[in-house]
Amino acid sequence: MKLFEPIQIGSMKLRNRIVMPPMTTSFANETGAVTERLVDYYVERARGKVGLIVVEAACVESVLGRLIISQLRIDSDKYLPGLADLVEAVHFQGGKIALQIHHAGRETTLEATEGRTPVSSSNVPYIDMYGSPGSVVVRPRPLKIKEISDLVEKFGEGARRAKAAGFDAVEIHGAHGYLVAQFLSPYANKRIDKYGKDFNGRMRFALEVIERVREKVGADYPIIFRISADEFIKGGITLELAEKIAMKLEKAGINAIHVSGSLSETEHMCEAPMAIERGYMVHLAEGIKKIVNIPVITVGRINDPELAERILQDGRADLVAMGRALITDPMLPVKTMENRLDEIRRCIACDTGCINRLFAGLRITCNINSEVGKEKEYRITRAEKAKNVLVVGGGLAGMEAARVAALRGHHVTLSEKTNELGGQFILATKPPHKEELQNILDYLRNQMDKLKIAIELQREVTPELVDETNPDAVIVATGAVPIVPSIPGIESRNVVTAWDVLAGKVDVRNDAVVIGGGEIGCETAEYLFELGKDVTLVTRRLHFQDLASEMETFNRYLLLKRLKEEQIRVHTHTSLQEIVDGGVVVSDDRGKHTLNTETVILAFGSQSNDGVAKALNGKVEELFVVGDCVKPRRSLEAIHEGSWAARQI
Repeated sequence: MKLFEPIQIGSMKLRNRIVMPPMTTSFANETGAVTERLVDYYVERARGKVGLIVVEAACVESVLGRLIISQLRIDSDKYLPGLADLVEAVHFQGGKIALQIHHAGRETTLEATEGRTPVSSSNVPYIDMYGSPGSVVVRPRPLKIKEISDLVEKFGEGARRAKAAGFDAVEIHGAHGYLVAQFLSPYANKRIDKYGKDFNGRMRFALEVIERVREKVGADYPIIFRISADEFIKGGITLELAEKIAMKLEKAGINAIHVSGSLSETEHMCEAPMAIERGYMVHLAEGIKKIVNIPVITVGRINDPELAERILQDGRADLVAMGRALITDPMLPVKTMENRLDEIRRCIACDTGCINRLFAGLRITCNINSEVGKEKEYRITRAEKAKNVLVVGGGLAGMEAARVAALRGHHVTLSEKTNELGGQFILATKPPHKEELQNILDYLRNQMDKLKIAIELQREVTPELVDETNPDAVIVATGAVPIVPSIPGIESRNVVTAWDVLAGKVDVRNDAVVIGGGEIGCETAEYLFELGKDVTLVTRRLHFQDLASEMETFNRYLLLKRLKEEQIRVHTHTSLQEIVDGGVVVSDDRGKHTLNTETVILAFGSQSNDGVAKALNGKVEELFVVGDCVKPRRSLEAIHEGSWAARQI
């Protein structure tokens, strides 16, 4: 495979063409120093034989340059020992490692800057497009000429320290709307002095940074530059402009260009959710590759090594960055080399454990991979004694528990009362743009087969069965059931649940009213719309922007955008009062009135299916209850709890 051909970036030779791009983890401590957690995280990816690891953005100026409070720092020599430890640990695994040097500019918060006004090329505000559309997160002040000169020196010093710590290369972050990009972009740069006004003025800061970095690291040290080749916003950088920028970068002595896209206002195009197609930014790298003679790295929801191989074979890029894919499965390169593609745990672009946790001020994890951030303590080891383990329920929590228990050497039986593994997560794959979720089911089902776990379908577990089989430990993962409220007419024949609709158990007529404005209600409405049905959505939530508020930020943003564009009537601040022949009686600001419909679909959420757990309480010495049967939540909690329970046995 071309994916595993070596390649040269300047003086640095890589063993293959898979790049782990820089992704903020919040694994540094509150002072910005390297931690054991951070080292373990990157070492695990090096063990997977990735070609190049580019370590997450390291701040060249704190506190004004910080993106988050616990951002990695490179603005003082005191950080060198920890950074050197990280480099040494990755090198021990045979890996190559670069450091990205970064300044947030306007794309930060007052919390991160400790109340100081952020700086930028000009005073263009940082706009929140995902929480309260159009609201200003922060309005920066323009940098003074002397301050710009000082920052050029700080980038140079950051690069010097990276080389001193032993990094094989340095990457200048000139993408995603951060400070260097704020100078490059006509959207953010409104200056009329020598650092703005025209193309050459906007290029000046980046070129001065490159020149100073080169002076600090020497002629032979590899420098990579990351750019946004499309900011996906009116007035921003386009591919045509990015091509001109790339030619200037090559002339300035850059050794490779890492092509990405977006800025803060279009961040969903950087950490693209599952609704955006795989490889959606490859055309940008392809455009840059046509006009430069240095290696070009592409990125953008590439979670499939076969797609990565096609990109290289077609000559669209020289290297492929697989970011979240390597968070989800650090062994992806090894499994690909060994032709074990069906064993790859593929990223689903849910943004739950990585992006959304960062937004919440937390360290990243992964929806599917509970070991992220706990690589050392969560490494699977054989149990001291092999036990007979019964797992009750074949959803995500149950299958993950069975997988980990089997890897630990236990004899595992998984009992599922239906005729199919997957539980309610099967329903989650049915709405439009959620097809990527099938990756989890495919992986876990395949693991059940690979590990020779005894699967008993259509078998309901009772206390009597447990007494008869006498397992050493039981993990209950029986999930949840839909809530059906006590409302007049609720038992009418035309009333069904969203679960039944998504499962294909009912035939929805030409029109339908969906009751409930949560994630499942909104997605069921869109599912029916795509089937050509006339759909009305009724919710007690006050405003359209309150719909599906429990969803991940970017998936929700795109869902609401589609709902606005689609011909789905949405009644907010409206409650269901009664179900009558041919319709539903609702109450809103106008009082009570009837909405005519042939089918009423209930989407009131779910409640724990905890009957088995209660029945077995006190009857089994080692009893673990995990997932939605504890409390309905998301797939992250289900998988992580199943993984944790199996490690306790």
